[in-house]
Amino acid sequence: MSIIFKYLTREIFKYVAIVMITVVGIYGAVDFFEKIDNFMEAGVPFSRVFVFLVFKMPFIIAQIIPVCILLAVLIVFGLMTRNNEIMALKSSGISVYQLLKPVLFLGFFFSIFLFLFSEVIVPITIEKANKIWLKEVRKKAEVISREKNIWLKENHRITHIKYYDKNEQAIFGITLHYFDEKFRLIRRVDAKKGIFRNGRWTLYELMEQVLDNKTGEYKVVSHEERLEPLDLLPENLEIAVKKSEEMNFKELLDYIKKVESEGYDATVYKVDLYAKTAFPFVCLILCIVGIGIAVKGKIKEGLAVGVAYGIGIAFFYWVFYSFCLSLGYGEMLPPVIAAWTANVVFLCFGVFNLLNAE
Repeated sequence: MSIIFKYLTREIFKYVAIVMITVVGIYGAVDFFEKIDNFMEAGVPFSRVFVFLVFKMPFIIAQIIPVCILLAVLIVFGLMTRNNEIMALKSSGISVYQLLKPVLFLGFFFSIFLFLFSEVIVPITIEKANKIWLKEVRKKAEVISREKNIWLKENHRITHIKYYDKNEQAIFGITLHYFDEKFRLIRRVDAKKGIFRNGRWTLYELMEQVLDNKTGEYKVVSHEERLEPLDLLPENLEIAVKKSEEMNFKELLDYIKKVESEGYDATVYKVDLYAKTAFPFVCLILCIVGIGIAVKGKIKEGLAVGVAYGIGIAFFYWVFYSFCLSLGYGEMLPPVIAAWTANVVFLCFGVFNLLNAE
């Protein structure tokens, strides 16, 4: 391992740590002051605020690691360019592409680290953070959601939903259990599908069973279509459904297979599945973009300009990446293309800069 390789690796690691601590600290402070009123109004112990923030931090770290790497590369090479170290290395016969080796190594290392971190740590911690926020702070109805099955327990009613499609705002495989004060089943409704329109739920292919108090028997009635007065909003179901970030790659893949085996549309989850593999590689791609910009001498003016470049590039990547995912969710792009388009475009941009770096 050469001296230059060791030097660049050490410096980039150092600035990644500095940027990450700074960003996480700022985010934690902002999130604390933004949510402290909600915790106090809910009567939640003060210590739970810090527990909530601790559980949420891994998710934030996973989101900002690529930005930290990009800023670190720009800062390190910006300082080297300003101090004419790049020029001195070139004069000594060292090519720009030799400087690229440690950066590519770090980019690949952080990509693997981000993937494993997002698979092992983030799903566990973000699920716990969401439970604290929803159950203890927001006081939502008790929800049990395992894979595609959703159970909602409310006053005198238990609702079971097999699958929720947020694009259509439709629910499938609905069963409603209504109980009296003695917890006796007085009414049961089974429906194949329900659609939310104009603030109300319309259930289709419905079968209703109502208890006759005199005979103690259930009267069965069928309906092709009927409005059902459910105090349940699509937003509540989106909260109840286990989110993609709460599942690792295998869990999400199994979930997609089960959803499709029952005839439901799993496009949204397919996009999220491919995104789980595409997003970590942005670490490697932004390293290439960063060194391509830095060695061309575009940030000689100082660290402020380098940081501004990094933030601008990261912001544009995130907007473009989110836009491509939205096209995938809307089935305007195939899931794999929606997840990888931003990476391919920025990789081409980075390679183009490197080809002109010499």
